[in-house]
Amino acid sequence: MRLGVAAALVGGVYRRGDVEIDDEGRVAAVGVPGHGRGLAVPGLVDLQVNGFAGVDFLNADAEAFAHAGAGLARTGALAYQPTLITSRPEQTIAAITAANKARMNGGARILGVHLEGPFLSPQRPGTHPVELLRAPEVALVRRLLAAGPVTQMTLAPELPGALDVVTECVRAGVLVSCGHSNATAAHAHAAFDRGARLVTHLFDAMRPFTHRDPGIVGAALTRGEVLLGLIADPSHLAQETIRLAFQTAPGRVVLVTDALAACGQPDGHYQLGEVEFDVADGVARRADGTLVGSTITLVDAVRHACDAAGVGVEQAFNAATRTPARLFPGKDIGLLRPGDRADVLVLDDELSVRTVLQHGVPLDV
Repeated sequence: MRLGVAAALVGGVYRRGDVEIDDEGRVAAVGVPGHGRGLAVPGLVDLQVNGFAGVDFLNADAEAFAHAGAGLARTGALAYQPTLITSRPEQTIAAITAANKARMNGGARILGVHLEGPFLSPQRPGTHPVELLRAPEVALVRRLLAAGPVTQMTLAPELPGALDVVTECVRAGVLVSCGHSNATAAHAHAAFDRGARLVTHLFDAMRPFTHRDPGIVGAALTRGEVLLGLIADPSHLAQETIRLAFQTAPGRVVLVTDALAACGQPDGHYQLGEVEFDVADGVARRADGTLVGSTITLVDAVRHACDAAGVGVEQAFNAATRTPARLFPGKDIGLLRPGDRADVLVLDDELSVRTVLQHGVPLDV
C-alpha cells in the first residue's frame, strides 16, 4: 500500500517521495517516486496528557482510558503518557492501576504514567491543590512506582529531599523532570547533575528568567542533555517565546499538550482530579483565573508553532515525534524509516489530518 504523499519526515529529515507500507504493518520503503500530495510523518508522541474526550485520567477506569486512547489516536497522537496531577496517594495508585490495565486495550499506546506531583513547590503550584503537595519522600516514591508503569515524575528540585528522589527515580529507570518549581539555576543544575533530563512545560509555573537570576529556564537552556517540554498554544506562551525555545535549543524541544478531559469537547464545566474548572472559547481556567492545562491536540500545537511562531515544519514535527521518542529507546515510536512500525500521520498541504494509520491500519478520523 502506498500513502500517496509528496514527501515524508524520515529519521527526522524531510525527504521527497511516497511511502509504502507492507502487509505486516511496517514501513516497506520511503522516497518512492510518484505524484502524491501532502506529507507523511510518524505518529505523534505526547508526554503530558491529563485526559481527553470527556475522560479525566485521575478518575478513570480501564474502559474510560480505552475511550480516551481511541480518541487520541484519531487525532494522530499514537503514543502518550497519561499524566496524573497531585492527588491523595490512594487516588494516584488507583489511577496508575487503571492505566496499567488499559495498556492492551487498543487506541493510542500508553508508554507509562507521568506523575506530575505531589513533590511540587507551593510557591508555583499552578492548578495543583496546594493542600495535597508534599515534601519529597523516597518511601512514597517506592510505593507509587510499585503500583504500575510509572515512566516520568515531575518535581521541584529545590525542595528538601528532592535530590534523593531524583536518584531513586533514575536508579529505577524513571525519567525525572523539573517543574512547578521556584528553583534557582543552582538547584536546577544539581538535579540535572543527578540525572534529571526534562523540564515540564518550560516557562509555565516556574521561577521566571531574569538576567541575574536565570532559574530553571536559564539552566535548562544551557544544558545540552536536557529536553524542554513546551505547551505551544496562545494561552500559555507568546509567539516569540515559542520561537525563542526552538532557536535556543534546537533538537531539544518536546511539544506537549497538557490536554484535559475537555479536549475534543464543547465549552463547559469540567474536572481535573479534585480541581473544577470552566472552558470558554477553548481556554480552561479555574474560578480564580488560573490556567488549567489546555484543550489543544498535539497536531494543533505543531500547526501553531509553524503558523504563529514561524517554526519550520521539520523542527515542529520532530518536537512531537523524534525528540520525545529519544526518551523511549526500543519502543518503535516517533520514526518513519523502512522497517519501522507503520504508525503514520498523513497530512494535507495545510497540515490538516487526512489519514491516520496505526500499525498500518487506517483509523476512522
